[in-house]
Amino acid sequence: QVQLVESGGGLVQAGGSLRLSCAASGRFFSINAMGWYRQVPGKERELVATISRSGTTNYAGSMKGRFTISRDNAKNTVYLQTNNLKPEDTAVYICNAVVAVQFTPRTYWGQGTQVTVSS
Repeated sequence: QVQLVESGGGLVQAGGSLRLSCAASGRFFSINAMGWYRQVPGKERELVATISRSGTTNYAGSMKGRFTISRDNAKNTVYLQTNNLKPEDTAVYICNAVVAVQFTPRTYWGQGTQVTVSS
């Protein structure tokens, strides 16, 4: 019923920036919290940042200061601005959302967008 589609990933040189987007579509009443995670082969999925519907943000300690999460409720979209990218930031970046469907909050995940940072 709900789909999350990420975009904005790509190949950048170290020190560059990307803005990732994740748009929710489908049938739902509202979106509560949204977030970004990242994952590389052989490692656990890692929290990047979350944002509440009202705009309260939380960041993983290693991301604080370089990444910024934001959202546009009218567009049902969450963004992740990534600055001063490092090779170790290379990962699949995955968005999630807590969505109210038939009065029940459910968590959905996108397919991810690849971010590759060259040395």
